[in-house]
Amino acid sequence: MKPTKPADKALADKANKIFDNRFRLLIMSVLAANKSYSFNELKDLLQLTDGNLASALKVLEESRYISVMKGFVGKKTNTIYSITQPGKLALKAYFNFMEQLIRDTPLNLNE
Repeated sequence: MKPTKPADKALADKANKIFDNRFRLLIMSVLAANKSYSFNELKDLLQLTDGNLASALKVLEESRYISVMKGFVGKKTNTIYSITQPGKLALKAYFNFMEQLIRDTPLNLNE
Protein backbone atom coordinates (compact mmCIF):
# COMPACT_ATOMS: atom_id res chain seq x y z
CA MET A 1 0.00 0.00 0.00
CA LYS A 2 1.27 3.45 -0.88
CA PRO A 3 2.15 5.39 2.29
CA THR A 4 -0.27 8.14 3.19
CA LYS A 5 0.51 11.38 4.93
CA PRO A 6 -0.28 11.22 8.67
CA ALA A 7 -3.05 13.82 8.34
CA ASP A 8 -4.64 11.84 5.49
CA LYS A 9 -4.41 8.62 7.50
CA ALA A 10 -6.00 10.22 10.56
CA LEU A 11 -8.82 11.67 8.48
CA ALA A 12 -9.37 8.35 6.70
CA ASP A 13 -9.43 6.53 10.05
CA LYS A 14 -12.06 8.91 11.43
CA ALA A 15 -14.05 8.74 8.21
CA ASN A 16 -13.93 4.94 8.28
CA LYS A 17 -15.69 4.95 11.65
CA ILE A 18 -18.36 7.32 10.39
CA PHE A 19 -18.82 5.73 6.97
CA ASP A 20 -18.89 2.14 8.21
CA ASN A 21 -22.66 2.60 8.19
CA ARG A 22 -24.03 2.36 4.66
CA PHE A 23 -26.85 4.83 5.38
CA ARG A 24 -24.37 7.51 6.41
CA LEU A 25 -22.22 6.80 3.35
CA LEU A 26 -25.27 7.02 1.08
CA ILE A 27 -26.36 10.31 2.66
CA MET A 28 -22.90 11.80 2.27
CA SER A 29 -22.71 10.67 -1.35
CA VAL A 30 -26.06 12.28 -2.15
CA LEU A 31 -25.10 15.52 -0.42
CA ALA A 32 -21.69 15.58 -2.14
CA ALA A 33 -23.41 15.37 -5.52
CA ASN A 34 -26.11 17.94 -4.73
CA LYS A 35 -26.22 21.39 -3.16
CA SER A 36 -28.73 20.30 -0.51
CA TYR A 37 -31.51 17.84 0.22
CA SER A 38 -34.46 17.95 2.58
CA PHE A 39 -35.22 15.27 5.15
CA ASN A 40 -38.19 14.03 3.12
CA GLU A 41 -36.23 14.02 -0.14
CA LEU A 42 -33.47 11.93 1.47
CA LYS A 43 -36.05 9.62 3.03
CA ASP A 44 -37.79 9.05 -0.31
CA LEU A 45 -34.59 8.71 -2.34
CA LEU A 46 -32.87 6.30 0.04
CA GLN A 47 -36.03 4.48 1.14
CA LEU A 48 -35.17 4.85 4.84
CA THR A 49 -37.47 5.01 7.83
CA ASP A 50 -37.70 8.27 9.76
CA GLY A 51 -35.76 6.69 12.64
CA ASN A 52 -32.93 5.25 10.52
CA LEU A 53 -32.51 8.51 8.63
CA ALA A 54 -32.67 10.69 11.76
CA SER A 55 -30.11 8.49 13.51
CA ALA A 56 -27.67 8.59 10.59
CA LEU A 57 -28.11 12.35 10.15
CA LYS A 58 -27.46 12.93 13.86
CA VAL A 59 -24.07 11.20 13.69
CA LEU A 60 -23.11 13.17 10.57
CA GLU A 61 -24.21 16.44 12.15
CA GLU A 62 -22.30 15.72 15.38
CA SER A 63 -19.22 14.99 13.26
CA ARG A 64 -19.74 18.35 11.55
CA TYR A 65 -19.84 16.61 8.17
CA ILE A 66 -23.24 18.10 7.36
CA SER A 67 -24.99 21.37 8.14
CA VAL A 68 -28.65 21.64 9.04
CA MET A 69 -31.00 24.49 8.19
CA LYS A 70 -34.50 24.40 9.64
CA GLY A 71 -37.33 26.47 8.27
CA PHE A 72 -40.92 26.36 7.15
CA VAL A 73 -42.69 25.70 3.88
CA GLY A 74 -46.11 27.14 4.52
CA LYS A 75 -47.00 25.86 7.97
CA LYS A 76 -44.88 22.72 7.72
CA THR A 77 -41.36 22.45 9.08
CA ASN A 78 -38.67 21.79 6.50
CA THR A 79 -35.16 20.64 7.36
CA ILE A 80 -32.45 21.00 4.72
CA TYR A 81 -29.07 19.25 4.85
CA SER A 82 -25.84 20.18 3.07
CA ILE A 83 -22.36 18.74 3.14
CA THR A 84 -19.72 20.86 4.89
CA GLN A 85 -16.11 21.39 3.84
CA PRO A 86 -14.88 18.99 6.58
CA GLY A 87 -17.47 16.50 5.29
CA LYS A 88 -16.16 16.83 1.73
CA LEU A 89 -12.59 16.30 2.94
CA ALA A 90 -13.55 13.27 5.03
CA LEU A 91 -15.51 11.70 2.18
CA LYS A 92 -12.62 12.29 -0.21
CA ALA A 93 -10.17 10.76 2.27
CA TYR A 94 -12.45 7.75 2.67
CA PHE A 95 -12.79 7.29 -1.09
CA ASN A 96 -9.02 7.66 -1.54
CA PHE A 97 -8.46 5.06 1.17
CA MET A 98 -10.92 2.65 -0.46
CA GLU A 99 -9.39 3.19 -3.92
CA GLN A 100 -5.94 2.43 -2.53
CA LEU A 101 -7.26 -0.66 -0.74
CA ILE A 102 -8.81 -1.91 -3.97
CA ARG A 103 -5.60 -1.24 -5.95
CA ASP A 104 -3.52 -3.05 -3.33
CA THR A 105 -5.77 -6.09 -3.05
CA PRO A 106 -4.58 -8.85 -5.35
CA LEU A 107 -7.33 -10.71 -7.14
CA ASN A 108 -6.66 -14.20 -8.29
CA LEU A 109 -9.46 -14.81 -10.74
CA ASN A 110 -8.08 -18.20 -11.79
CA GLU A 111 -9.05 -19.93 -8.55
